[in-house]
Amino acid sequence: MTTTPAPARTAAPAPATPVTTTVTTTATLCRDPAAFAALAPEWDALYARCPGATPFQTHAWLHSWWLSYGVRGRLRLLLVRSGGRLVGVAPLMCVYRPFPVLVPLGGDITDFLDVLVDADRADVALRAMERGLRRAARGALVDLREVRPGGAAERLHNRWQGARRRLDDSVCLELPGVPLEDLLRRMPGTSARRTRGKLRRLARLDLEERDVPQAEVASAVATLLRLHGLQWRGRGLTPEHGRRRFAEHLSRAAVRMVGNGDAVLTEYRVGGEVLATDMTLTSAELSGGYLYGAHPALRAKADITSMLLRHDARLASESGRRVLSMLRGTEPYKRHWRPVEVTNRRLLLARSELAPLLRLYAGLLTVRRRLGRAVREHGPALVALRARLRAHRPRAFRADA
Repeated sequence: MTTTPAPARTAAPAPATPVTTTVTTTATLCRDPAAFAALAPEWDALYARCPGATPFQTHAWLHSWWLSYGVRGRLRLLLVRSGGRLVGVAPLMCVYRPFPVLVPLGGDITDFLDVLVDADRADVALRAMERGLRRAARGALVDLREVRPGGAAERLHNRWQGARRRLDDSVCLELPGVPLEDLLRRMPGTSARRTRGKLRRLARLDLEERDVPQAEVASAVATLLRLHGLQWRGRGLTPEHGRRRFAEHLSRAAVRMVGNGDAVLTEYRVGGEVLATDMTLTSAELSGGYLYGAHPALRAKADITSMLLRHDARLASESGRRVLSMLRGTEPYKRHWRPVEVTNRRLLLARSELAPLLRLYAGLLTVRRRLGRAVREHGPALVALRARLRAHRPRAFRADA
């Protein structure tokens, strides 16, 4: 009998050893203006992954602002990287009031201030940013102004391991990003009929609208500022808008922002002559008119607000942006359109050992805000009362006696 040998037994393969990869996340503080400039490509890529960010958080806007307004030695950029990729930026600088305070880059000419956090790595980025900012704020307070509700800085504030306060800041007015006819339906009947009449007069002017190409933006910004000065001559021009540093900042920022699709510069011509120029800033979620200039000759013939809203509503609705922002300020001409009030936040942070100083600082800010409101509401009446009292004083007591 032939015996068939049993087949050789092979050992079962050993189970695969799982490979654990650790992604390193770091938060570093950058104080070098040259390194700030070199961050542009990484910063732009991060901004594209932050759908809730506004155009005021672009590298083009903030780096240009730093070149015009920054103070040597004060730059504090908190950079968060995960696996080498930039996933968070807190663009800050140090000021003294008289103690050190970290404040956002952008200053008073910037309507919305915020930090940038990668939507795909939000939890990791915020955790590292909070730890890094606590280290950076050793001996300093953190004052994050003009944060739009829902901004990334609100999430940072919510997870802060230390003292914190939340105050109201500027009021902004917002409209939905819908066609102009839908905006007119929001208005009372009388106001809507009046506005339609203004739009018909605009149509009769044969007004040409032209979006300025990037190569012509610098000269168009110069025209905008010239027309803005004419528009406000004798009526209280905002002093900063007439300064060279503002013109240089706006021109630099606009050139890059138009090229990146973050701004639109529009010229309004009649008979080939530029009579108005408008700068609109755009992001994934909103668009908003930042600054415009209109020649007095055009203002005499047309309602400028209706002209600009017609353009901005079309831009917002056709691009699918959810919000048409009128930015900061509650001027009466804005309220005709029945906008929604949105109040920016002022978020204060400090290490636990600085809690008493933070409370003092928050109290001073609250008092200052109330005084400012009282002056705005009652200032004209007080000036008139002072004039009447001065007129009725005996001549011997008058300063000009």
